[in-house]
Amino acid sequence: MHLSDYAVHDATGLSQLIQAKQVSPSEVRAAAFHAIEALNPQINALVETWNNEPAPHAGVFSGVPVVIKDLGITAKGRRNELGSALALGCTAEGDSQLMSRLRFAGLVPLGRTTTPEFAASTTTESRLYGPTRNPWNVERSAGGSSGGSAAAVAAGMVPIAHATDGGGSIRVPASLCGLFGLKPSRGRVPMGPDVDEVWSGLAVHGVLTRSVRDSAALLDAVHGSAVGDPFHIASPPTSFLEQSRLEPHALRIGVHTRPLNGQALHPAVQIALEQTMRHLEALGHQVEEVEPDIGVSWEAFVELNGRFWSSNTAAWIDAIAAATGRSIDAEHLEPATLALYRYGKTLSATELLGALHERNIVARTLGGFFEDYDLLLSPTLPGLAPMIGQYNAQQAHLDGRGWMNHVFNQSPFTALANVTGAPAMSVPLSQDPQTGLPIGMQFMGKFGAEGVLLGLAGQLERECAWAGRRPGVWAGKL
Repeated sequence: MHLSDYAVHDATGLSQLIQAKQVSPSEVRAAAFHAIEALNPQINALVETWNNEPAPHAGVFSGVPVVIKDLGITAKGRRNELGSALALGCTAEGDSQLMSRLRFAGLVPLGRTTTPEFAASTTTESRLYGPTRNPWNVERSAGGSSGGSAAAVAAGMVPIAHATDGGGSIRVPASLCGLFGLKPSRGRVPMGPDVDEVWSGLAVHGVLTRSVRDSAALLDAVHGSAVGDPFHIASPPTSFLEQSRLEPHALRIGVHTRPLNGQALHPAVQIALEQTMRHLEALGHQVEEVEPDIGVSWEAFVELNGRFWSSNTAAWIDAIAAATGRSIDAEHLEPATLALYRYGKTLSATELLGALHERNIVARTLGGFFEDYDLLLSPTLPGLAPMIGQYNAQQAHLDGRGWMNHVFNQSPFTALANVTGAPAMSVPLSQDPQTGLPIGMQFMGKFGAEGVLLGLAGQLERECAWAGRRPGVWAGKL
């Protein structure tokens, strides 16, 4: 299978070729490895490849390659290092529930992707494995924390990649790399068996794709509670894939034009948002500028997230240090991670309960917004992809709260969906005309309303046809 044929297909397209016996799973896997070997030195998306996986299960994506983020998911006998020297060499004893479901869907895991240390960033530039570069411009960041997964999909190494999202980590790299990224509702995809929730419920599993149908079909394959999960979300009346194909009814969409921290948008992002609003109106949707009330101040919002991030990170670090016998110090952890660790260790149980209380306030308040509107639109990010090194330049000089302020100032729109547990997606609707860098638009829905999001995403994909855009680093050019 030639790389130009391999790279042009999404996961669904490759699956259809395999099922029609026009190409074999081994040919598809060989093409994927060819792409990885040729392009990974340029963008550093994968830290390890696996070439001895068993034959794929006869599922909906049977024989289609996938890569796994090095965090939040485990594959039996494979290393799980979380982008950190503290966890170097740690190996999983078994498949996590999501890993089992990916295998059951027929996906063939080819390796693990880069992530910032403990996912505590929205750029992927770990000290352990180095920076992951954006296929659209290798001097720019691919975003984070699922930056390696995004870069691999954007470059055409694989059509689909596992990702996680605790504050925007699916949607941020989707926006910067020109991909579709859906963050599901809290509890839609199981996190177990070792944990029930990650980051006190902020984090969820998902994927990064080049097409809406791939994300919808994958969600169909993996959603649903597992034994022992703390909650259950009702399945949709029809499949997510079917909902992505249906023309949505006229939606009432509130538009959040300015971040809650008062930050100005990059001019190209502002133009892209205005174009999106006009396009939605042309499709028959009702669009209205709003200033959503989240029930707490911006400062309180960042603080409640900081308490979840830091306390969970501290517990994570303590457990890994105990298991490996390594010391919790600058030899094994980066400055920002150490700062979060120290922040987390100062918190009391009552302070964490206070964060849970404020999380409830935000969720209830924003829930009221969705009584009047179907969706909330904003840019995914206020700016364009930063240069490599720019994001982390000051991390050694920041304490834990300072690092949280920095992270949230870089991505002030995305974490609202994590706090409320609601679904949200980044849609690759625009590009900066001067640099060619992608610009994503974020749509957030009410809890459990992935179908509404996917319906609009499918409509926008049919109208805007972003699939033909190609980055400079692209497997199809080899």
